[in-house]
Amino acid sequence: MNTTVLNTTILNTPESTQNIPSRLVIASRESRLAMWQAEHVRARLTLLYPQCSVEILGMTTRGDQILDRTLSKVGGKGLFVKELEVAMAEGRADLAVHSLKDVPMELPDGFALAAVLEREDPRDAFVSNDYASLDELPAGAIVGTSSLRRQALIAARYPHLVIKPLRGNLDTRLGKLDRGDYAAIILAAAGLKRLGLPQRIRALLDPESSLPAAGQGAMAIEIAERDDGVDLVALLAPLNHVPTAQAVTAERRVSKVFGGSCQVPLAAHAVIDDGLMHLRAMVATPDGKRVASADVHGPATDAEQLGDQVADKLRAQDAVAILASCLAEADGHPAP
Repeated sequence: MNTTVLNTTILNTPESTQNIPSRLVIASRESRLAMWQAEHVRARLTLLYPQCSVEILGMTTRGDQILDRTLSKVGGKGLFVKELEVAMAEGRADLAVHSLKDVPMELPDGFALAAVLEREDPRDAFVSNDYASLDELPAGAIVGTSSLRRQALIAARYPHLVIKPLRGNLDTRLGKLDRGDYAAIILAAAGLKRLGLPQRIRALLDPESSLPAAGQGAMAIEIAERDDGVDLVALLAPLNHVPTAQAVTAERRVSKVFGGSCQVPLAAHAVIDDGLMHLRAMVATPDGKRVASADVHGPATDAEQLGDQVADKLRAQDAVAILASCLAEADGHPAP
């Protein structure tokens, strides 16, 4: 099973699906957003295959449990998916639903991303009870974010602001803002919209100034190899949104080239118009003082090649040295 390349050519028709099982179990984190996503997939599968009982197995991951340290310090993206993969490997679940930006660039042997659903708004959202935008925040105001990417982008444009880590699920983060721990927080717009909280968004950050993370706003379905004759790839094909799958394939390719880690501020975002892709990417130091950015245009069907081209352009701007500096700092060594 190919664990690194998203299937961008799945036919969105269920006619070829055979051996539809009588029961499917979806593994999901237990946060409100994760359960919304799992319920969304469950509802769509139930409509497609009414003869199949679709259930959800809620789980707590290590990433949900460790909230006193940033992801870059405790292991990164894999902290949100490992327990779900174990459930699939042990036969307790058949598939897992993830926010794609939380999924590592390399999956374990025997696992694959079988479908990517149509993307929600990929932008970052500015959330505050007292201010309308980052521009309005006074010097010394505390901004919360869980992302080194967002930290770097904010630090580069607003050096007078204080950026502090923000962990926890979406409701926990909003609670910390409402308690007054932060003047503002930056969240993914997709999560707020999916949970019916668009009114909490004071401003949407333009991708030109706050380039999204690879896969941001997209949901993915992960599966494990099985030998019972059930073709989950074919069964999930109607849920796969090809343009989104192409876009995130290019984005994740850039991230994979540079290690795909939460320890480095890296952004990659692709937009497709009439079959043509515009892919932009950026790497930076957490303080935003060293930045490399690049973009390419090309056919959306050449997603991986476009990702490689952007990566080559970033390398030409000393991206490798920038990322090495980030990793050295994350390991507790002085940045060169």
